[in-house]
Amino acid sequence: EPTPRRREPLGGAADPAFEAWLNRVTGKHKMVFDAPEVNGGMAVIWPRVWLNGNNDNYGTTDAENSGVVILRHAAIPLAMQDALWAKYTFGDVFSLKEGDAPATRNIFAKPLPLPLPGTGVEQLLAKGVLFGVCDVALTIYSGAVAQKMGMDAAAVKADWGAGLIRGCQVVPSGVLAVSRAQEKGCGYCFAG
Repeated sequence: EPTPRRREPLGGAADPAFEAWLNRVTGKHKMVFDAPEVNGGMAVIWPRVWLNGNNDNYGTTDAENSGVVILRHAAIPLAMQDALWAKYTFGDVFSLKEGDAPATRNIFAKPLPLPLPGTGVEQLLAKGVLFGVCDVALTIYSGAVAQKMGMDAAAVKADWGAGLIRGCQVVPSGVLAVSRAQEKGCGYCFAG
């Protein structure tokens, strides 16, 4: 029986930015939060609950733990700045509401109105939680929005990539990032 041929990575090597991002998973406790949907913002709530649980029960600090949130499929707008939400009507595109109306800003970037301080993408990033954004989802959704708006797909995707909240990392695919985070020792939590 012939030996399967090993496929060489595109370009000869893995994306160095992705690998450097993965190498930041070094905490005493490690968890990847897999978010294919917004699910009421659980992707920015459960990491805070997990950090608090570790800190309260095991005497760690946020910095001593590695939380990884993978935003894939329809969860990618959680990583987007407000300007993109308004320009591309993400509230309509992703069926996300603020009150009774489609959201026109990223209501998940800042702390959520809960008795749980430290939620939201920005505060979690500031505490060392890693956020990965699926490039496949960015390509598919930006292409669909571009077509609907009569715009160039590549230009819209570039705009979305430039409009990520500072600190969010584009990853080759969400499912690859989930598996690689697990290879780095992360437990798995479904967040979407």
